[in-house]
Amino acid sequence: MAHVEAQVAIVGGGPVGLILACELALHGVPVVVLERLPAIEWRPKAEGITGRAIDIMDRRGLMIGVTEAPATPPTAEQQARIAAGEQRPDSLLPKAFPGARHFASMFLLRPESPDLLVPQQLLEEDLARRAAELGIEVRRGHTVIGFTQDDDRVRLEVEGPDGPYLMEAEWLAGCDGGRSLIRKLSGIAFPGTDGITTGYRAFAEIDDPEFHLPGWFRKDGGLLVYEEGPPRFITLEFDGAPPNRDAAITLEEFQEALRRLSGTKVTVTEVKKITRFTDNARQAETYRSGRVLLVGDAAHVHSHWSGPGLRLGMGDALNVGWKLAAVARGWCGEELLDTYTSERHPIGEQTLEVQRASIALMRPGQHVDALRRLLTELLLRDEANRQLTALIDDLHISYDMGDPSLTGPLVGRYSPDLRLRCADGTVRVAELQRTGRPLLLDLAADPELRALAEPWADRVDVVTAECAEAPADALLIRPDGFVAWSTPADPASLRAALTRWFGPAGPLTASGGRNE
Repeated sequence: MAHVEAQVAIVGGGPVGLILACELALHGVPVVVLERLPAIEWRPKAEGITGRAIDIMDRRGLMIGVTEAPATPPTAEQQARIAAGEQRPDSLLPKAFPGARHFASMFLLRPESPDLLVPQQLLEEDLARRAAELGIEVRRGHTVIGFTQDDDRVRLEVEGPDGPYLMEAEWLAGCDGGRSLIRKLSGIAFPGTDGITTGYRAFAEIDDPEFHLPGWFRKDGGLLVYEEGPPRFITLEFDGAPPNRDAAITLEEFQEALRRLSGTKVTVTEVKKITRFTDNARQAETYRSGRVLLVGDAAHVHSHWSGPGLRLGMGDALNVGWKLAAVARGWCGEELLDTYTSERHPIGEQTLEVQRASIALMRPGQHVDALRRLLTELLLRDEANRQLTALIDDLHISYDMGDPSLTGPLVGRYSPDLRLRCADGTVRVAELQRTGRPLLLDLAADPELRALAEPWADRVDVVTAECAEAPADALLIRPDGFVAWSTPADPASLRAALTRWFGPAGPLTASGGRNE
């Protein structure tokens, strides 16, 4: 049987797996991606990214182009039908807020910047191109069927197009989705709540385009979304989870859901793309077991409303990627990987709570109607709107950097995208982080600071610049964009921060040790 070796094996070649692979490759870590699907799957998935995920794309030079969701006003005929007594769609409620985004089908959130409207499949294509540029080997049509691990290695059994083979790796990252085989075989518990809904997302043709008003509607049985040109549907019914999520989706079952919610006899003549979903919410008890790490949906599952899955998974990948690279390169000890769970597990837990609340707020009934009216009044207030939008977009995240002496106005928070004036011209912080390396910003031309950081020159970029709106004289920014240290902390404490996150001072020798 053939035998293959890799320093890091990533199981799952979706966006999260590819982003993690690119993070590792930026740091010179050899990686192989194993993806069971022979090609990108084009069933309905995420249709855009929001909030912090857009920042992540920007800081790695992966912006595809930002467009704002069009706000299409109802036609005169549709307004007449609404006036005649048909239920007013939630999607027409907040016309005072152009570009508003929904929470629990209430279009009231006002994001700070437009969403990045790009289907997940196009994002996967862009990431695949980046992976190829970085020399990453992506093996499509290769299915992992088992693995074992010991103190030094992980051994995977893989079924490829040319037959079975064995792969050995120092580390294994499970990016293989909500039904992750890697998580199951690792023995990591996955507690949570079962789904209470069944939903369909579909592009389909119907016999009567006028069967219902377009928009988002709460109905007696759940939620109906209908968009024209080309016809797109989302249905959600509170009748329990699908009895068999692996069963093929038939035209008839989707048609019956559409008929129940619309109260019509509409006929579905063709289903072009469709997916079935529920709202089970579960989270791995830990994101690491020995040499195995769980990233993205392998670590947490939840309902898809407001698109948290891709954003949360991308945040996981950025958090663990540079840490795993630092351990794999010998810069840091394995204890650095423990901060992956301690930092990201609470974020995943909070996301599950928000998604459970979203499902509860979409339930039919007068009690929920009253709750939605109350929440609408609250969200019309700027402060409440900003807080919920930041929570949903992961803009609120703050990590414990572990040492109270590393205090500063931004420590633990995501660094602002400052505009800097350097010797070579004007540059943004996001542009400086395209390399994936840590960044020390010296914004007060402090030679003592630069001298303190010099022993880490092989791992940390030091940039001296001027900034008109500098929040501090100096900032140490981790590769994932979070501030690990800043003034007014004692400059000598910078050494402790550099050591904690990027290992002891001094360049590596050829054998992986350190020059003393």
